[in-house]
Amino acid sequence: MSVKMTRRKRFAAMGLGLALLAGLLSGCTGESGKETIRFTFSKREAIGFMTKLVADYNASQDHTEVVLDTSGVDVVSASFVRGNPPDIALANYNMETSRFVQRGVLSDLSGAEAASRIRDDLKPLMDQYGSYPGRTSALPYSVMASSVIYNKEIFAANNIAVPKTWSELIGACEKLKAAGVTPFYATWKDDWTIAQGWFDYSVGGQVDSLGFFKELEAEGVDVGPESSVSFQKDFDQPVQKMLTLARSYVNKDAASRAYGDGNLAFSQGKAAMYLQGPWAFSEIAKTAPGLSLGTFPLPMTEDPQDLRVRVNVDLAAWIPEASKHKDAARDFLEYLYRPEVIDAYNESQLGFTPTKDSSNKPDPRIEGMVEYYNNARVYQGPSVLVPRTIPIMNYTQAIVFGAPPASTLRTLDADWARLAFRQ
Repeated sequence: MSVKMTRRKRFAAMGLGLALLAGLLSGCTGESGKETIRFTFSKREAIGFMTKLVADYNASQDHTEVVLDTSGVDVVSASFVRGNPPDIALANYNMETSRFVQRGVLSDLSGAEAASRIRDDLKPLMDQYGSYPGRTSALPYSVMASSVIYNKEIFAANNIAVPKTWSELIGACEKLKAAGVTPFYATWKDDWTIAQGWFDYSVGGQVDSLGFFKELEAEGVDVGPESSVSFQKDFDQPVQKMLTLARSYVNKDAASRAYGDGNLAFSQGKAAMYLQGPWAFSEIAKTAPGLSLGTFPLPMTEDPQDLRVRVNVDLAAWIPEASKHKDAARDFLEYLYRPEVIDAYNESQLGFTPTKDSSNKPDPRIEGMVEYYNNARVYQGPSVLVPRTIPIMNYTQAIVFGAPPASTLRTLDADWARLAFRQ
């Protein structure tokens, strides 16, 4: 027997064993006599926090044993196909999760006490990914806001105030450049850093992204130069402004720098601004724990009232219809949403709590975004609203590397129309 065949059989046996184990976890009572539920959690950076939380919950009562599952979204998707999904999940809320919502495989949480405490203004962010008639299929748990990260010491040393208009931003960049300071540190080797930062901030600062995609969906196969909205018409000006910044105010080696390089360089004071989310703070702090940092929305117009911050529902809670332990899962869900629990989680991850009764005290590094989040002056990143079958990250990288914006945006329109036709 060949080595390849032996490996195949070994992996097949392992896969069968994991599937059987999952089945046992989903339908059994543990040795302690407790009802066992499987809890899927998808945020790797917070596994330590959630491991302790689960242990605390298990120790706090004698009727349910929660088993933490961090196997990832692909395994979760496969578990739905096998008819053995997790009993409850806290997972990234994105286009992938929307498939579960739209197919009606998630149970209705509208009657949960936690549901009554969710902020009303967050509903459009949830509904953007679709909904199922008569159901609240998922509840937001952690909202992550992102904007420009800036070095307060560099701004102060150069007598620069936080810009609130496009012209003020350009003025700040020119002043920094004249002082020999790189205005923005860019990491274009990693395409996702362009899509979620440069592209999303530029477009979101000028375009109503939720309204745009709602109209785009209505246009369907007719998206193009003559439609009411299109990528080539509505995104052209924001992309041109993005290129104004990208061509004149970034590090010369941006094309070869990756995310890790950016965190290190920014911690060393090699630029004044960085277009990254709050997840970068912990990486920067590894080499510069005392660095004074802040955040502000990227201004893209001359009206400060247009200032918004990019948000995404980083985690949402849901319970599958196929769970055999819905009552136990709901009890655990209510525990997750206790004010002291959900606030502690979001404080640990520099996230915003989506409940009306939150007493979350934001980290000083993200204080610059608090007033915008509290007043619902937010937008969802357009890059995450484009289906994964359209390579939006590759397109945004191509633009900053020199591809003509007009032709790239026309390609986006054509991709959207083709996808609408297939659906």
